[in-house]
Parts: sequence; structure tokens; C-alpha cells
Amino acid sequence: MFRRGLLLPTWALATTVAATPQTTPQAELAPITVTATRTAQSPFDVAASVDVVAAPASGSLDVNASELLQGVPGILARDRQNYAQDTQISIRGFGARATFGIRGVRLYSDGIPATMPDGQGQVSHFNLDAADRIEVLRGPFSALYGNASGGVVQLFSAEGTDPPQVRLGLAGGSDGLLRATLNARGVQGALDYNLDFSHFRTDGYRDHSRAQRESGNAVLGWKLDEHRKLTVVLNTMNLPGAQDPLGLTPRQFQDNPRQADDAATTFNTRKSVSQQQAGLIYDDQLSDASHLRLMGYYGQRSVLQYLSIPAVAQISPLSAGGVVDLGNEYGGGDARWTWASTLAGRPFELTVGASYDNQHQHRRGYENFVDDTVGVRGALRRDEQDRVHDFDQYAQASWRVADAWTVMAGLRHSEVKFATDDRYLTARNPDDSGRVDYSATTPVAGVLYRVSPTAHLYASYGKGFETPTFSELGYRNDGDSGLNFGLQPSRTRSAEVGLKLRPRPGTQADIALFRADSRDEVAVATSLGGRTTYQNIPRARRQGAEASLTTTLAPRWKLQLAYTYLDARFRSPFLACAGRCSAPNTPVDAGARIAGVPRSNSYAALHFGGETGWQADLDSRYMATVPTGDLGTVEAPPYAVFGAGMGYVVEGGHWRTHAFARIDNLADRRYVGSVIVNDGNGRYFEPGSGRTFLLGVDLRWQP
Repeated sequence: MFRRGLLLPTWALATTVAATPQTTPQAELAPITVTATRTAQSPFDVAASVDVVAAPASGSLDVNASELLQGVPGILARDRQNYAQDTQISIRGFGARATFGIRGVRLYSDGIPATMPDGQGQVSHFNLDAADRIEVLRGPFSALYGNASGGVVQLFSAEGTDPPQVRLGLAGGSDGLLRATLNARGVQGALDYNLDFSHFRTDGYRDHSRAQRESGNAVLGWKLDEHRKLTVVLNTMNLPGAQDPLGLTPRQFQDNPRQADDAATTFNTRKSVSQQQAGLIYDDQLSDASHLRLMGYYGQRSVLQYLSIPAVAQISPLSAGGVVDLGNEYGGGDARWTWASTLAGRPFELTVGASYDNQHQHRRGYENFVDDTVGVRGALRRDEQDRVHDFDQYAQASWRVADAWTVMAGLRHSEVKFATDDRYLTARNPDDSGRVDYSATTPVAGVLYRVSPTAHLYASYGKGFETPTFSELGYRNDGDSGLNFGLQPSRTRSAEVGLKLRPRPGTQADIALFRADSRDEVAVATSLGGRTTYQNIPRARRQGAEASLTTTLAPRWKLQLAYTYLDARFRSPFLACAGRCSAPNTPVDAGARIAGVPRSNSYAALHFGGETGWQADLDSRYMATVPTGDLGTVEAPPYAVFGAGMGYVVEGGHWRTHAFARIDNLADRRYVGSVIVNDGNGRYFEPGSGRTFLLGVDLRWQP
């Protein structure tokens, strides 16, 4: 049954492109990307796998990044139904090991890094209501963004509009869901602006999963003169006391997927996050050929999290307790110069630059009990000052050496330095201060051949690297105190070949084959009593294929298909933990699948509608089995879910009104939405929601 469904996207891509209809629908505006080349380019002319996803004008929830990324092949963005943990994002298997936050994938919002210099990031502050588009870069050219760039996800806010607009949105649905937004964007003389505030709350699909989040975003641009522009980016996010229902064991999932684990209610597991950041971007068109861009940013992020670690597990003098208190200050900048002219009479672009990022983290841990009361802050168990900074230099060039040929190449040198100052010293807990430095030089090159005006063939190859994050350095896997500074960065060689087709206006298809070989893959060693330790696996490989198709079937009908096949395996034998253990004790053979990575997944959607009148959507998602641990003994079962939406748009006077309704998981299927890899308690499964509905209205006013 599922095997036939997996073949559908590839079969449809081939047959639809081959059977081009005689009637040509109205052409759409071609998207542009800056993520692959750092200058505005059509994705069709770039020797890399890069997708541009436009943010919907209205008619959607606009809360989770996963909403926009479902139709992009190669990327998995899974809504965990748990706002105490961030959206899970992995690209071609990179980042799949993350149990919280996002690792292995570089994240940016309006050019400002959402990934810290140690390689850990989050998208909870991505403001989708103000967004214009999200760009997703996969493959070798991702390495030009530095540490932990197995792929790149960038969000760009919309620019101010002329005439100005005021947008109001209200939506509500199952499980106490409510979303309210207010957005204003416009142009006033030399100033353009996009101001947004959104409020979201939910009681949660599962027990003990209530959450509330406020998000504010402001992008203000001043044209200083004809050639210079200054942009201010302000962002704030507040997530107070989001409840964490924890994962479920396979038995618990079968009994009742809506339940929370008993430990969640016993310890009142929860998380509060507050973040504020500001960025300043200066653009100067120095001449017809050269452009200068300077960016600086600063932010603060505080996290307070209550875990479900029992008191008996905190007896060890090395335990950091069951309450995590993190205070983060971060900042940095990027300077780059671009020259676009000719070389030997052919179009040539060169970008050179340097970036610096710094993170200062005050990490404290407390017991989560006082006497017989649990789920409260108790005695101090950890107090350290962690610092990490990177300093990178990079260069990237693109040269159209002939009408049919473009070559691209780049080089980046990265230095990442970690240091920790231990301030929690007792007779049984020695000074664990220390430091470690990592560095890498990552070259990448690609070539694009224009087979015809409607078909472009490309190939690329490059190297990349990923350091351990501070969370992964946090504990040694030999049971001693101190940070695991013996952990090495993972280094990767990756290659891809691809074909991009644009047979007619309104139709585009992309196919890519890829392989990435890593050495010193960072993987879980042990997970016990709130302590997760990590080790290096000598060799790992991720290889597969991606295919996507977007086509206009008729003036008001649009079809979208995406399919990913991914074989991700360790290529060296190693030892892993079987259940609760203090040291890896079970052999894992070479060829074992990497946890958290499905063999295949697909997406299909049919859209109907225009600027006004009736709108309708029908979509489906398929996910193959997902191994939950390195031993491969437990897998999340495959699933297919379907959703449908309908709306009506009317314009009159100064107003545009869009009323809409949506139902997800039409068949009320029980499925595992995401997995917690290598969980020591066996709570691997995070259930997806059952059948849910959403009703809303979006209003837009302009003079």
C-alpha cells in the first residue's frame, strides 16, 4: 500500500513534465534566492539545491515553521505538539540526533543568526506573520555558512508596501487553540516598515501540554540616499511556563497517545523562554559594480526548565540537578564586499567577507526538590560561565564562462573556541574549568550546464564540519567530572548532481542525487538520570534522492509534489547503550541506520483558487518507519495523514476579507509525529495530533 504511494511523486513528476499541455496558464513571478550565492539569483541558475517558499498571504495558522517547509524535499520539519521543545528540523539527515533545539542546520532570520556559534539554534522566534519567504539550501554549498551547516534555513520578512496595509488575523480551533495577529507595513518617504505582533495559546493535544507565546517583530528601513540603506531589525519572544508532556513509550502510545507520562505531572515539567534581540544592517552600493554590506546584532535569551529527574538520580556529586537555568548573551557581526562585473568578457561575481559571533552563557543547575516537594527549585548543583566564539573568513565566486556554462566556487576558514569557568567547587566536585579550540577550512565548487532554456544540469562537491555544542560537551562519557573536551568535530565530504526543469510558465521540477560521508560523527554514548553523553563514530554516510514538482494544471488549479529517499547509516561498528547504562555496552554493527531518519517521506497538495472567491486545499504527508535509537530495536511506524481546507476571499472598498476553515488528520489516524532519539527511559514517541479543526478570518485594510 505505502510502496505504491512512494512511487507516486516521481511518476507524476515525469509524466506531468513530459505531457505539457498546449494551453499556457498565466505565468507567475519567478522566485529569487540569496542563500546560495549571497546575491539575488534565480534558483534555476544556481548550481545547488535551493528552494524558496513564499509565506501565505492569509488563511493559515502561521505559528510553526513546519507549516511552510512540508513541501520542500530533503528537509524534515516536525511539529512536536510540545512547545516546551522547539520544532525538530533536519536536512538530509543532519540534525536528526537533536532531542531539543536544532543542531547541524544553520538558521537565520532577516540575516541575523538564529544558530549560536557552538552550532545549536532554535526557530521559536521566527515570526511567520511578518514573513515574505523562507529559503532552504541543501548540499555542499551549505558549508559556506560555517560550523554545523548540514543545510541552511533563512527567513526573510516582507518589505513595506505602497500603499500601506494593516492586517488583522484571528483563528481558533481544537484543544483551546487561539492565534491573534496585528501587522502594519508600508512606505513613508525614505522609511519602509513591517511591524508585527502575534499572540498564540493552546491547551495542547496531549495532557500537560498547555503553552502560550507572544512574538513581536519590527523591520525598519531607511534610504539614506540613492545608494545607501540602513535597516533595523528588532525581535522579541516570550514563552512563559510551557508544559512539557515528555515522550511516551510504545506501550503508552498504543494505550492513549493523548496522555502525558506520569513523570511530567509528578515533577510539573515545564519551560520558560524569553528572548530579545536587535540587528543593524548597512547596505552601500559603492559603484555600479561593487556593494558593501555590514551587519551587527546583539541579543539576550533566558531559559528556565524543570526536568523529571528523580531525587535518587541527583545523589551523585556530579549531577547537575533537575532544574536548568540558562542566561545567554550573544552578538556578532558580518562584513562582506561584492563585486559584479566581467572577467575575460564574461559575467563574474565575487564576494569576500568575514564574520564574528560570540556567546556568553551562565549555566546553573538546581535540584528539583525541597524536602518531599518535587518540581520546585532546590539546592544549587552547577554554576559555570561558558563562552564560545567563532571567527570566519570566506570568499565565493560565480563566473559564466560560456553561454551554457557557469562555474561556482567558495572557501571558508572557521575557528570556533570554547571555554568554561567552573564556579561550583565542593570537596566532591572538583574544578572542571577548561577550553578547547576547533578549526576547519571548507572548500566547495560547482558547475551548472544549460542543456536548453528549460533544462539546467548541475553538480557540486565540498567539505563541511560540525563542532559539538555546549550541551554535548556538558558531560564526559567515562563517568568522571568535567566537560567532554575530547569530543571531536564531525567532518564531511558531500557531493550532489541535479536537474532543474522549467518546461513552461507555472511548472518547475527538480531532481537531485546526493551523498555525504562523515568521519567522527557525533552520536549519543549514554543517557541516564538526566545526563546524556556523546561519542564520535568513525564513519557515517547519508545518501539519497530528492524530487519535487510544482505545476499549474489550470488557471485556478495548482499541484505540488515532493519526495525524499534517504539512506543514513553508520559505516563503522561501535558500542551503544542498551536501556539504562553508565557506559556503552552493546555492539552495533557497521550498516546500522542513524536514529531519527526515515528512509523516505513525501508530500502532495492540490490547491484551488485565485486572488478572490473560493479557495480550497487538499494535502497529504507520508513518513516511512523511523528508528528511535542506534540499536534499531524500536521504530516509529509509518503513517500517511491527510488534510483539507476551504476559504472565501472578498474584496470591497478598502478591505480584503478571507474567512477560512481547515481540518487536519481527516481520518483521525494515530501516528508518531516525531521521535526523541536514544531516550534512556524508552520514551521515544511524541504523538502527532488526531483530527483537529481550525476556523479563522484574516482582514487587510489599505487606503
